[in-house]
Amino acid sequence: MGVKIEIFRMMLYLSFPVTIFWISNQADYFEEYVVKRKRELFPPNEALHRKELEDFKERMRVRKEKNLNKHISEESQN
Repeated sequence: MGVKIEIFRMMLYLSFPVTIFWISNQADYFEEYVVKRKRELFPPNEALHRKELEDFKERMRVRKEKNLNKHISEESQN
């Protein structure tokens, strides 16, 4: 009787993680929960986000250019 209980427990311990892994790796689950959530967080081609990104890139370019000009002017003075 003890061996049968141990076999049952072992099957339960092994089947639970395998089943959870199998369920979570289904393509429908991935599409429904992961991809939709990603699209909510990072909407594609939204004009406002694109404008903010372009503005940020422009500010970084101007800042880098100012730092470079400052560095060049300090070098020329020395």
